[in-house]
Parts: sequence; C-alpha cells; structure tokens
Amino acid sequence: MRPLRWRNDAPACFCKSMLRQVTHEFAVSTRGRGLYEITRPVAAWVQEHRIITGVLTLHLRHTSASLLIQENADPDVRLDLESFFARLVPDGDPLFQHTSEGDDDMPAHVRTALTAVNLSIPIVASHLALGTWQGIYVWEHRARPHTRHVAAHIIGE
Repeated sequence: MRPLRWRNDAPACFCKSMLRQVTHEFAVSTRGRGLYEITRPVAAWVQEHRIITGVLTLHLRHTSASLLIQENADPDVRLDLESFFARLVPDGDPLFQHTSEGDDDMPAHVRTALTAVNLSIPIVASHLALGTWQGIYVWEHRARPHTRHVAAHIIGE
C-alpha cells in the first residue's frame, strides 16, 4: 500500500496500530458576551496525549453559547461578528416570548442555533490541523458571566 502524504509531510500509514480514546472537560469562565479563545489549552492537552493521527471532537454543553473556529489575528473580526449578531438578533426583541432569564435569554439561544456547539478537528503529526490564522473559541452569547463546559474527545493513534 502506498503511504498517503499530508502537505508533503511525513507519510501517513494505515498500519496495525492501537486506537486510543481520551476524554476531558474544559471549564471556560466568561466575563459576558464575547469570544474567548481556547486554542492553547486544547492544543496542549492534545499534545500531552501524544496522538499522532486522529480526530478531536469538542462539544459545548450549553444552549446559549457556541463553539467556532475563527480568525485569531485581528480582534476587529470578533468585534464585527458581535456587531453583526447584535443587529441580526437584538436583545429585547418583542418577537420573543422566552425571557425568563432576561432580555438576552432567547437571543442567546437563537445565536447558538445559528452557529454550532460541536467541532471536529483533525490531528495530523501530533498537532491540530488548524490554519495559520485559525483559533478555537467559545462564543458567549449571554450578557453576564458564566462558566462554560467543553467536553473533549480524541480518538487516534
């Protein structure tokens, strides 16, 4: 069998090796609405387990926040995303009946429905296969601080 190559790096081999699984939960404290980068702790955790080839799955265990991969170089990108969503789904919109936790309650749920709570990221040569300017973020959609929990699962060898 001819080995596959990823971007001309070391060959990937489909050999008889042992698949391993590892799980963890990250707690992310937010200060209110905004994007909170978690790339470094996630990448460090992946490297700690010495998985050479595999997949990392992240799952945010909440309905009023999101996970996303976004540019991590220019902070204006994060501000522009917040501005866009503030216009798209404004707090206190009279359309919404669900306001049991405040004017930002239902808008936070809509923002989550429009984005994602799961990410899958390949692990190649023991590193997350992220692009140069990509970072992993928890996007808090509520106005007040929260502690968000991200379940992480790796399967690989």
